[in-house]
Amino acid sequence: MKMMLLTYLEGDEECVERLLRTLGVQMYSQISMEGHGTGSTAGWYGETAPYRSRMVFSFMSEAQATRVLDEVRSCTGVEDPRHPIRAFELDVTRTSACGCADDEQDNL
Repeated sequence: MKMMLLTYLEGDEECVERLLRTLGVQMYSQISMEGHGTGSTAGWYGETAPYRSRMVFSFMSEAQATRVLDEVRSCTGVEDPRHPIRAFELDVTRTSACGCADDEQDNL
């Protein structure tokens, strides 16, 4: 089992949702967050304004995770090329759930 994380700017949300839909990723969680980093200065004090960022994460098979990575590599036309859509694949070695008797999870 894999955990996929996708990070992107808020303006690229439609592209990411279309990508997930096209690849058949039906279950995922999405959160808004404030990104900080280097960039052009703004404001009276020369501070860089925070970025309106999003993150999606989903658990999936290795084969589906590979497809997600491949599709993200082929994405073009993002809101800001300095902040591309990024995908991260993480191995899930063990899981647990309360009150759940899912045999598949026991076999991980």
